[in-house]
Formats: sequence, structure tokens, C-alpha cells
Amino acid sequence: MKAVVDGNTCIGCGLCAQIAPDVYEMSGDVAVVKMADIPEAQAADARSAAEQCPVSAISVS
Repeated sequence: MKAVVDGNTCIGCGLCAQIAPDVYEMSGDVAVVKMADIPEAQAADARSAAEQCPVSAISVS
């Protein structure tokens, strides 16, 4: 599984990093994905963070 954060859309609220700290972190004012391939153990949290992003800046596939 992979996740991508659109840095142009991200508002830097930090919700994704709170929900899935093993997957997302804040880099300045925007969120970034910490790993190229998300392990199955973190997949549910990664998806949850993407679904709860207030501006839909995260896509997962």
C-alpha cells in the first residue's frame, strides 16, 4: 500500500500524524508520508487518516 499527501492541498492541521504517527509526520507546515510502502499493520490507520483529512489531501492505493 502507498500513500501520497498533496502538499498544495494540505493545510497542516496534523490530524493524520495524530491518527497514524507511524505513517505520517509533519514537515514544516505540511504532512508527509514517512515510508514508501506502508506495511499491512499500519494500513488501517493510514486509510483512516486519509478518510478523516478535512481537505482530502491524502490518497492511498
